[in-house]
Amino acid sequence: MFDFLQQSIPLADWIDTGVDWLTEHWSGFFSFLQTVGQAVMDFMTNTLSAVPPLLLMVLITIAAYFIFHRKWWIPIITLLGLLLIYNQEMWADLMNTITLVVISSLIAVVIGVPLGILMSKSETAQSIVTPILDVMQTMPGFVYLIPAVAFFGVGMVPGVFASVIFSLPPTVRMTNFGIRQISTELVEASESFGGTPWQRLFKLDLPLAKGNIFAGINQTIMLTLSMVVIASMIGTPGLGQGVLAAVQRSDVGNGFVYGVGIVILAIIMDRFTQAMNRPVEQTQARISKKKKTIVGGAIAVVVVFFATIGVYSSINQSNQGTITLAYAQQDDQVVSTNVISQVLEEQGYNVNMTSLDIPVVWEAVANGQADAMTGAWLPITHQAQYEEFKNDVDDLGPHIDKQAKLGLVVPSYMDVDSIEDLDDQANREITGIEPGAGIVQATDETLEAYPNLSDWEQIISSTGAMNAQLERAINDNDEIVVEGWNPYWIFQRYDLKYLDDPKGTMGEAESIHTMTRLGFEDDMPGAYRILDNFKWDVDDMEGIMLDIEDGADPEDAASDWIDENRDKVDSWVE
Repeated sequence: MFDFLQQSIPLADWIDTGVDWLTEHWSGFFSFLQTVGQAVMDFMTNTLSAVPPLLLMVLITIAAYFIFHRKWWIPIITLLGLLLIYNQEMWADLMNTITLVVISSLIAVVIGVPLGILMSKSETAQSIVTPILDVMQTMPGFVYLIPAVAFFGVGMVPGVFASVIFSLPPTVRMTNFGIRQISTELVEASESFGGTPWQRLFKLDLPLAKGNIFAGINQTIMLTLSMVVIASMIGTPGLGQGVLAAVQRSDVGNGFVYGVGIVILAIIMDRFTQAMNRPVEQTQARISKKKKTIVGGAIAVVVVFFATIGVYSSINQSNQGTITLAYAQQDDQVVSTNVISQVLEEQGYNVNMTSLDIPVVWEAVANGQADAMTGAWLPITHQAQYEEFKNDVDDLGPHIDKQAKLGLVVPSYMDVDSIEDLDDQANREITGIEPGAGIVQATDETLEAYPNLSDWEQIISSTGAMNAQLERAINDNDEIVVEGWNPYWIFQRYDLKYLDDPKGTMGEAESIHTMTRLGFEDDMPGAYRILDNFKWDVDDMEGIMLDIEDGADPEDAASDWIDENRDKVDSWVE
């Protein structure tokens, strides 16, 4: 008995085995779903994007005017909110987010309502499904990203998969509850008049449970919106990526603006779904049947017109083809990806930049979900990822050659010069960054290698959080030990120093490599040649980093550097 309690049940291994079995034996099915799902979502996004923003705002405002009984205050709020999103240059992100929310919510409703009906009719089904819903609803949303990436790779489809699982329970529960609460007298009356089960369902159960069902749908939509930021970690485009980037870079202003964009979308969708839940007598239109026909026909013509434009734009996005560049929200990768993206676009390629966590960046390129990345730190920082995926990627060599460095960093006013000098400074804490980063693993090895650090602890957070902690400590003249690297702007902004590393656990000078998927050279030889020629210096990268830190948009900063260094850029495309 006690031996059993002292031995861990290999639950994680069982789950890994199950996921591996599914990805191996059902890979064709998942690939089919990924292909079809991506096509549907691209079509919807392209269709929405094809509508001129101001026209779409007007259409939504007019719809709100009629839905809300010709009252102006909600349409005006809707219009002002959409104008703010457009003014802040978030319109394209909004279209992607709407696609994610609408598709995820529709799938959840299609699955959830029938499942809720089944639970209401069967005690056995309820006893089986209820604990499953409990797990789905209480499991942290981040957990769903792991199987989503394993099954579907990166992008919109795995984001929808994770969002559906997380947001499904309210629709199921409220459908079940709404039908079960119908009075037994009404049910007996239906049966006494010879009503069939299907007649009872469609003429009694669903009409009387409509309020509860729509309440569940409303909550499903809100939960889907709450997954927008989480899903962005696996490359789902939209407003969530803006929030994630701001968090990782400690950019309070942009984080708030993108957060407001999500709030505006949530308010609009919440009010519209609540309007759909009104009693029929309150929602009957006050216009004639002829006018209804005219309005409906006009809307249909507009939808067909812009859907056609959406299809045309999706087919003719670029003469040279579409390239997906994967990157992590770290300054060096943001800079290099923006620069090479604009260079490729100048040559006629359509480039999609997909933001992911570092391990997922490698996996996306290795699996062919992304075409290339420019942030592979070798041979130390990303050694684990390289060893895992080296046979599935094409290494084009370094674009920053032996000028990158990792180490533990302190403000110059601290009276320590070596890792061996550390004893009880900074509360015996080293402030780290994202869990998947190679420097985090190197710091763990350092803690084990140096006896004087036996009681020290690494505090894992994010790059943005580390930057905020460093700035706060320097402003207060406090002690702090952080993980640092070159190229990085903090060495230009603050007076910092690397601690000597006698044991070499933080590694020596490194290079930053460009990696592509296997087969990319054959598919796009021109783009492959540009990526292969891509070479520059740390000073180039840090100059763009400083511009971004001083408030410049990454795209604008990259564009300015390209204009100022045209000779170097021309050598990449020759």
